Amino acid sequence: MSAEGDEELFDADFLQRLRTLFFKLKRRKQLKKKGLQQTHAAGFTREFKDHRPYTSRDDFRAIDWRLYARLEKLFIRLYEEIQEFHVHILVDRSQSMIEPFGRKRVVALRLTVALAYLALMNQHRVSILSFGEDVRQEFRPMKGQGHIHQVLTQLAGLEFNGLTDIEGSLKRFRPGRDRRGLVFILSDLFGQDPFASRDALHQAIRWPAETHVVHILHPEEIEPRLDGEVQLIDVETGEARRLSLTPQDVTRYTAAVRAFLGELEQSCVQRRIHYTHWSTEDAFEANFVNMLSRGSSLAQG
Repeated sequence: MSAEGDEELFDADFLQRLRTLFFKLKRRKQLKKKGLQQTHAAGFTREFKDHRPYTSRDDFRAIDWRLYARLEKLFIRLYEEIQEFHVHILVDRSQSMIEPFGRKRVVALRLTVALAYLALMNQHRVSILSFGEDVRQEFRPMKGQGHIHQVLTQLAGLEFNGLTDIEGSLKRFRPGRDRRGLVFILSDLFGQDPFASRDALHQAIRWPAETHVVHILHPEEIEPRLDGEVQLIDVETGEARRLSLTPQDVTRYTAAVRAFLGELEQSCVQRRIHYTHWSTEDAFEANFVNMLSRGSSLAQG
C-alpha cells in the first residue's frame, strides 16, 4: 500500500487543522444565518441558543425554572432548529488512486475524514463507502463525535487496488429513501472508457440527495512531463502502449483533457450536481472551505 505521498495521514497537526476548520465554518454559519434553510434533507434537531424574558404571550412550558430559582425572574429558553442530514461519502479505492501518484490517495482519505468530522461534530448521520470494481460499505451509519477515532483508524488501513467500474458502482449505490441527505463522490474518475465517468454520474439524478463530485487529479495527469519515445502502462489493467511524443502532442493532449474537464463540469451543472476539480497540489484547508461554501448544505448545518 505504500506509495508516493504516503506520509502519516492523520497526525496531530492534521487533526488540529480539522478542529480549526470546524470552528471557522461554524463562525461563517453564524454570520450568515437567514432562518430555516431549504434542503433536500428531512428531520430537525433542537439546540439550545439563548434566553429571553418571559411575556404573557409565551408558552409557560418554555420557562427555565432553574434560572428562576437563581434570579427570581422569568426567562424562556430559546432553541435553534438544525437540519439533520445523512451524509454519504464514497471514496474511490481503485489502483489509479495510488499509482503512479499516491498523493491522490492521501487527498481522498483526508477529504473523507474532514467531511466525516464536520458532519459528526454537527450531529449528522454519516455513512462511508468505497468503490472500485464494486461498491461496499466501510462503516455502518453512525452519528456523534465519538466515532471520529474509529473513522481515523479504519480509513488509515483502507486498501487501494484493482479496477474501476464507476458506472456499475454508482448504479448499485443506494443512498436510502427514509432520510434524504448529501452524497460526496471522491475520485479521479478514471476508467477504461474516459466517457464512462460522465455517463455514470447521471445516476445521481435518481438519488434523493444533494450530490457533490470531487474530481481529484495530479497536475501531471493534465500536463504530463513526457517527450520522445515512451511506454505507457495502464496501472489497473497492465495494458502497455509505446508512443513517440513531441511537445506539440503533449500540448494537444493537455487541451483535450481540459476540454473534457469542462464538458464534465457542464454535464454536472445541467444535472444539479456540484462539481469540484481538486488538484493534489492545492492547499487543503482553503480548498475545503471554498468547496463547501459554494453551495453545500453541510457548510450551513
